[in-house]
Amino acid sequence: MNIAIKLLIVEDDMIIAADIALQLSKLGYEVSGIVPRGEEAIRHAETDRPDLILLDISLKGPLDGIETAHAILQRWNIPIIYVTANTDEATFARAKKTRPYAYISKPIRSIELQRAIELAISRLVDEHHPASNDAAPAQFVLSDRIFVRHREKIVKIFIADILYVEADRNYSHLFTANKEYLMTTTLKVMEDKLPSNYFVRVHRSYLVNLTQVDEVGEGHIGIKGKTIPLSHNFRDALLKRIQTI
Repeated sequence: MNIAIKLLIVEDDMIIAADIALQLSKLGYEVSGIVPRGEEAIRHAETDRPDLILLDISLKGPLDGIETAHAILQRWNIPIIYVTANTDEATFARAKKTRPYAYISKPIRSIELQRAIELAISRLVDEHHPASNDAAPAQFVLSDRIFVRHREKIVKIFIADILYVEADRNYSHLFTANKEYLMTTTLKVMEDKLPSNYFVRVHRSYLVNLTQVDEVGEGHIGIKGKTIPLSHNFRDALLKRIQTI
């Protein structure tokens, strides 16, 4: 299932917040919430776990944006993009200590917003897969999802929704129930990045999600009506990973 990246907007000016939300929607992102205070942002991060947070530095209330970022980052690894009209050196120095993924000055332009979000995802890629595959598209694996480039956007796919991955020379085709994604990376790289407790190689050209396997034949596997070849060399390893009676 193809699901838009979720962003939380933390902004105490509701007119500005609504404008940001409209820009995000036009760019194809999902706004998981708009909150005006730091305390509410922390609660939202705990319950809804956004993929990115757009955070105004100059929030009203007991917590400003930088203090809110500190509190969130102590508990969750959620990328922060600061949004502010305050560009003085002292504020920037404080904000820099929280290692934000981007820093946008008001008034916000759509192209700056889009680039900041894409840079944030790219930084996540670099942090989790440093210099391992410079030519590959943006792909970042969390415990339950993977981010991939698709039609000039970065979208997330939940690991559980991936059916299988098929090799095509130096490319790979990733299949979910509803979509196919062409990845400019090899099957071996995909095998290394996807969690091994879910995915197993069944053929030199196929990697399958064990939770999606419907049947196992002598020389094939069935997944959602698709017949996938099963090599003799991989069959025993597969059978050890599934319960049989």
